[in-house]
Amino acid sequence: MNSGQASKNDDVERPTPQAEYLCEVSWEVCNKVGGINTVLKSKAAVMRSRYQRYLLIGPYFERNAALELEEHEPSPPLKAALAELAANGITCKYGTWQIKGEPETILIDFSGLIAHKDALKTKLWDAYKIDSLNSGWDYDEPIVFSAAVAEVLSALEKHLGLQKMVAHFHEWMTGAALLFLKTKQSKVKTVFTTHATMLGRAICGGGGNLYEMLPNIDHVAEAYKSQVQAKHLTERACAQHCDAFTTVSEITGMEAEKLLGRKPDVLVLNGLDIGRFPTVEETSIKHITSRDKIRGFLAYYFFPHYVFPLEHNLLMFVTARYEYKNKGLDITVEAMRRLNELMKQDDDKRTVTVFFWIPMDHGGVKVELLENKNYYYHLKNYLQYNSENILKKVLYDFLAQGNVAGETLFTKEFLKEMKQDSLQFKRKGYPPLCTNYLNDEENNELLRALRHAGLDNSPATRVKVIVQPIYLDGSDGLLNLAYYDAIAGTHLGLFPSYYEPWGYTPLETAALGVSSLTSDLSGFGMFIEPHLDRQNPGIRILHRLNKPTEAVVDEYARMLYDFVKLHHAERVQNKLAAKRLTTLCDWEQFINYYVQAHNKALEK
Repeated sequence: MNSGQASKNDDVERPTPQAEYLCEVSWEVCNKVGGINTVLKSKAAVMRSRYQRYLLIGPYFERNAALELEEHEPSPPLKAALAELAANGITCKYGTWQIKGEPETILIDFSGLIAHKDALKTKLWDAYKIDSLNSGWDYDEPIVFSAAVAEVLSALEKHLGLQKMVAHFHEWMTGAALLFLKTKQSKVKTVFTTHATMLGRAICGGGGNLYEMLPNIDHVAEAYKSQVQAKHLTERACAQHCDAFTTVSEITGMEAEKLLGRKPDVLVLNGLDIGRFPTVEETSIKHITSRDKIRGFLAYYFFPHYVFPLEHNLLMFVTARYEYKNKGLDITVEAMRRLNELMKQDDDKRTVTVFFWIPMDHGGVKVELLENKNYYYHLKNYLQYNSENILKKVLYDFLAQGNVAGETLFTKEFLKEMKQDSLQFKRKGYPPLCTNYLNDEENNELLRALRHAGLDNSPATRVKVIVQPIYLDGSDGLLNLAYYDAIAGTHLGLFPSYYEPWGYTPLETAALGVSSLTSDLSGFGMFIEPHLDRQNPGIRILHRLNKPTEAVVDEYARMLYDFVKLHHAERVQNKLAAKRLTTLCDWEQFINYYVQAHNKALEK
């Protein structure tokens, strides 16, 4: 496998692209669903610099297209292909995706094929024995889209008249297009990338020990057991019938070989456009600015109940989909419980606040927090309104007598107003664990685990927790910080996943100049570990592979405690080390793996 190169070499061989025309197909083109959208956006400019003709293909959704696609007149051959498709009931929108690089893009309105979904699934059964008899719309919709993609690629092949045309498909949701192409005897060469296997994710999500099961797994029986047989069999057929098969990491390559029956030809690691992230100097400024905003939020979250010194509070965060075991939330709660006990044994004033930025269904911000916020800003604004007079008195007292006369500093009216407002600000009980109203909050798995671990935000806890079940877009009503800005204000990101084919968040966190912790079961963790400085790692690796849970949690808690005990200068050195590591993952390097895969497909 070319995978060895991917995880060992700092400098990647720079092959010359052989494809005359490259089409990249994903459900996430102009349609943000998950991490593949980040992959496509962040590498588009580099792809355009390496390929003379580069075209992205995705699904047409009116609202997304209106926001992200700028329509243009296509070239004559492309116009002829699109006209032929329209005559056959497949309407396409052509233009440029409004991202860096502005790649050519076709969005397909596949609604005209929906009536033929059963016939399309029958084709897949006849040709590849894919059992989709009991599938739902979450399977049927991508299959119909894939059938439309196959028609689009066939039309392009016919009208462009090129000999070296490659189509690269991401995930089973578009991979079925290559299966339809094969039945049409198309000469378009195909590359298929699985970013995570359907069966692997399903097993882990259901509590199974995937990595212990892999050596002797019956993939068909397990797929039916997990009720993902249609998606799994489609994914397996894609892996076996493409001209070049790729995955995004070494750990996923091991998984794919067992579950999909084929060893990846190349690992196409996920990079970032590092140049779009702030410089080292800019990250320092951004950290202070965002940290101060977060501290303001903590002040009105906790201080109505009790006060602790914010200047000695470290900020940690978890951000992920709500997959309790897959994302390591189970061991994070237990590690936090142990960290809390370790910190209680110390004499210093240091505390930790852990944010869980995990989107869930919710009913809006809790009223008490909005009230707290209003009282806090009323106090702050009243103080600011009087600040000029207070500063004048301080200055005059120093000039007149060399010190400040405390009894004359504040007027009686000012003290009375501040005292009354402070009394209104106070609340009984403990601060809530969650910022928003959740459905059946008492039985929410994460909140229940936090309460069971004694992480209840009482004054005695040294580890404070805040579950904020939202996407950080800067308009949540509380923090009001965009995702990257919120991360920049913290000290440590926590990503101890059990199932994580790549894992963008530690890399993004490092690019923002923030240290992080990830696991050796994540693709990124496995890739980056050989490059770490043990004395000043920047990114910490929690070892989970083939280790019992108790040992994993113990290592996790110890890592957190060691980080808490670092001095400010040591934390700064960790931030710098994390930032330096991101240069290893720039798309300027990693794009070469894509070129290798495309060239390999053409060799078939």
